[in-house]
Amino acid sequence: METLGTRLKALRKDKKITQQQIADAIGVSKTSVIYWEKDDNIPKHDSLMALAKALTVTPEYLLTGKTEKILESNVSLSFPTAGRLIPVISWVQAGAWTTAEAVPVGTQFEEWLPPNPKCGKHGYGLKVVGESMLPDFRPSDKIYVNPDFQISDLKTGDLVIVACDGETEATFKKLIVESNGMYLEPLNPKWHEKIMELREGCKLVGKVVGLYRDV
Repeated sequence: METLGTRLKALRKDKKITQQQIADAIGVSKTSVIYWEKDDNIPKHDSLMALAKALTVTPEYLLTGKTEKILESNVSLSFPTAGRLIPVISWVQAGAWTTAEAVPVGTQFEEWLPPNPKCGKHGYGLKVVGESMLPDFRPSDKIYVNPDFQISDLKTGDLVIVACDGETEATFKKLIVESNGMYLEPLNPKWHEKIMELREGCKLVGKVVGLYRDV
């Protein structure tokens, strides 16, 4: 007889994800995952939603097995065999946090991306908004961000996340490095703002290292 526990275990093994990886991805203990798979307990609502997104299935499928199993995705059902799932954060959070070590304890993430080793230990995802980075990056695309980088290693053409004093949200731009300073440029040639100087009070808080696009 199939149960939530047997479906969870089967999905996890199919994707070659360990119990610890699932636990880390959705912010619970490994013991919780063990209990779920043994049907000694069931996930609370927030954990169930995060679990379903991490496994790219519907919450209803996990609970009952009677609805459509797979959510639309532009990746295959097999996750990489190693690496952590990447949490998607808000642009407000991206402007306030420099690494995952600064994430407040107990933060609940609503969406996760497949592992990307380029993100490093503290990497996160962001959902693209607006049209300033068209045509390469569309609204609702997800980007992978690595906050652990050396400013000296950045070069013209790198894509960066910038946070400025007095602004509540971070921004996404292409970097231009010149002998007299650093500049930011949108990719969209029709965008009203053109090249702008990386002014005092602004800091580079992340380097964009990958793209994830739903289909």
